[in-house]
Amino acid sequence: MIAIIDYGAGNLKSLFNACQLLGYSPRLVSRPGGLGRAEKIILPGVGNFGPAMKQLESFRDVLTQRIDEAVPFLGICLGIHLVLEGSDEAPDMRGLGIFRGSCRRFPSTVKIPHMGWNNVSLVRDSPLTRGIKDNCLFYFVHSYYPLPEQEKAVIGETEYGLRFPSIIGGGSVYATQFHPEKSGEMGLKLLRNFLEL
Repeated sequence: MIAIIDYGAGNLKSLFNACQLLGYSPRLVSRPGGLGRAEKIILPGVGNFGPAMKQLESFRDVLTQRIDEAVPFLGICLGIHLVLEGSDEAPDMRGLGIFRGSCRRFPSTVKIPHMGWNNVSLVRDSPLTRGIKDNCLFYFVHSYYPLPEQEKAVIGETEYGLRFPSIIGGGSVYATQFHPEKSGEMGLKLLRNFLEL
């Protein structure tokens, strides 16, 4: 079962439809117990780190357990922030801490939010990016960027006023700053790669 976590942070319809388009039957899961039989877990989201993390707090223990069991996990957009330890957007709120590091706000020298199509430069091989060309365009909407502590966690990077990680991964856990479900053919390819893990 492919579980899309529904915790009230954003419109899940495009992600749900993209999974269906690829021939899968995802389920929206709004309670932690619904992840018990999940074979893949997707954590989407748009909005503010603080309120999202409050809504997600009840999922913390079961997510940790399923990740320890090596269930493939994909965080999307706000999801890449939530898998880190924290964010400047809500300094007193603790993230899931799957990856060490936090999120920073873009400098005032660039237009915020970073919205639209931008390139992703692949810095290392990963099952998630199999068959995806270097410097492909993906669709972004965000005001904060992830900054994991471990350089080896970075799979892809993007330039917007500065160079930031736009794909991270380690073990069975992956996350993208962009929206693969809104990124055309290459976005669907990345999503298929995840669903086939």
